[in-house]
Amino acid sequence: MRRRLGRECLYVPSCRLGLYVALRHWCPPGGRVLMSPVNDDVIFFVLLAAGLRPVQAPLRAEDGTLDMAAVPESLWRGLSAVLTTNLYGTPDPAPELRARCDGLGIPLIEDAAHAIGSQVAGRPVGSFGDASVFSLSKHTGAKTGGFLSVADPGLRAGLERARDELLWPARLSAELAYALRPYAEAGVRGLRLIGAARAALRLLGLEEREDIRMELRPGELKQAMSAAPALADFHSWIRVDMHDYRLRPGGLRLRRTERLLTRLDHRLAGHLEGVRRLSATRWALPRPGPAQPLFRVPLLVEDRDAAIAALARRRIGVGYLYDPPLDVYAGDVFTDPSPAPEPAAWFARHALPVDPFKAETAISVLTELGARPARPPSAAWDAVPPAWGEHGV
Repeated sequence: MRRRLGRECLYVPSCRLGLYVALRHWCPPGGRVLMSPVNDDVIFFVLLAAGLRPVQAPLRAEDGTLDMAAVPESLWRGLSAVLTTNLYGTPDPAPELRARCDGLGIPLIEDAAHAIGSQVAGRPVGSFGDASVFSLSKHTGAKTGGFLSVADPGLRAGLERARDELLWPARLSAELAYALRPYAEAGVRGLRLIGAARAALRLLGLEEREDIRMELRPGELKQAMSAAPALADFHSWIRVDMHDYRLRPGGLRLRRTERLLTRLDHRLAGHLEGVRRLSATRWALPRPGPAQPLFRVPLLVEDRDAAIAALARRRIGVGYLYDPPLDVYAGDVFTDPSPAPEPAAWFARHALPVDPFKAETAISVLTELGARPARPPSAAWDAVPPAWGEHGV
């Protein structure tokens, strides 16, 4: 990762823990942080745990990236930091955000969990911020691990100490469960027992999301915020989908993660091929510039629920949905709402994130369904050069 980014990197057991460490280092308690409202709710709770006030940014309806031009000047002046999302691997305007943050004297923190292979202005996503965080659960399929990258190598030792203070001791039972998990999941898929497995988890109280967003529990959340900054009081929200997010990794976990990381470039090449296929369809957004090895390709469809159901019948699950936006989900008690919420709401409602490795099957399913492409209202769709679209790459 040092060679890939050209900067110092610190291994962390999860992207969310790396982000918490970064926020605690760079942002004063009570600080206001600009973030995307179309984002995982876990990230929202990490900001609250760090004692910060999330401020929801306006987005572009075409791709869900941060719309700098729609951020009022008064809002910029009250910020303590900016957090990018790079949703599905599509880069936020990092060079412009870097310049704006420098002018304001505030840090830029890049969430590159979806964007380990993406570039902007000829540089890797994650090489612009004072800090950036990466997830190995995504592109590598490791289901654990990540990196905290920093522009100033002199900060590494202090951040390493801060990380170590938050880690739980390694557990043999957790290591064995991690080692056996790929075989158990393969067996469930092979026997077509995914539905039964999820029903069993719900029965046992282990299914933590009944909908796209986890339950907010506002009364408990207010109580937790009174103790912030602190991770422990937010554990029930931050652990969702990854209970070992603070676990010190053992040898089994590290060896498997390292082995998968050596295959990263091969996987990114596979992503790039799938992105090109999906981007040539009528549901894709025409994008200028070269194709990127996106983590997911956000196709835009009118009836997304019907598309999700059709894909499920072909055993293709659709995850990484972030609807409704965080300001609708959490309300103004817990966040400052976006000054221009409509584009984010439109994108969150119509984006269908497709795994590039499932490109051919997904295209077949959507074609058979007769899925209608969605077009952003008031967007100059036809004015965008079809560099990724039907006329070639």
